[in-house]
Amino acid sequence: MLLRRVTTLPKTLQNLRLFSPAATAALALDHSLDTQLTYLPGFPRPDPKYAETILAVPRSVSGKSISAKERKAGRVPSIIFEQEDGQHGGNKRLVSVQTNQIRKLVTHLGYSFFLSRLFDVEVRAEIGSDEVIEKVRALPRAIHLHSGTDAPLNVTFIRAPPGALLKVDIPLVFIGDDVSPGLKKGASLNTIKRTVKFLCPAEIIPPYIEVDLSQLDIGQKLVMGDLKVHPALKLIKPKDEPIVKIAGGRVSDQQKK
Repeated sequence: MLLRRVTTLPKTLQNLRLFSPAATAALALDHSLDTQLTYLPGFPRPDPKYAETILAVPRSVSGKSISAKERKAGRVPSIIFEQEDGQHGGNKRLVSVQTNQIRKLVTHLGYSFFLSRLFDVEVRAEIGSDEVIEKVRALPRAIHLHSGTDAPLNVTFIRAPPGALLKVDIPLVFIGDDVSPGLKKGASLNTIKRTVKFLCPAEIIPPYIEVDLSQLDIGQKLVMGDLKVHPALKLIKPKDEPIVKIAGGRVSDQQKK
């Protein structure tokens, strides 16, 4: 699936003479940015199997007693925030979503993977109604689960319209451990990070990032700057922060001590 941003006249052109050299250069720059917003070959993309529309209904009030009633009725109290700075939300809409649907998505995708995937959220007028009040593209920002049953207690969404930049904790998937020289010698894998935060265009949020361990020997490590990601993604943390290391010596050497 290729996703491209529909461009309008950029602000950089509003005060430039049409066909001037400056306008031509700005158009070329804007076009280069536009072509970046595409899922590139070789990079993970969302599995269409989980391209599910989350159904919601409006909720007029909040509070512990109201939330408890919603959960008892099989619904999860939720909020859809306006997108502000990629991390925090502004104006909010109170809604409730279906417990069974959210539980199924979290179970199938996994907790971290649920929080790195965009969904269509369809707000219906009321329970059982076919009238759609609003349909938005949104990213689950946070979800709280019951400590004993893993039932979803509440979900926070943030709007993700085209062109939005969102701070997303992307899960890491480790590959190549079966051929890693260090691991084959009996060393251990020290996993320091399981997610890494990136500033992502809404159109190309990766479901995960692959971390290749196939070349790592004993004592070697990978840092955040080693991650292979789409060039439009911006790393939030310093590039030299470690994410994984091959630690320890050979099993035979340890047994001799």
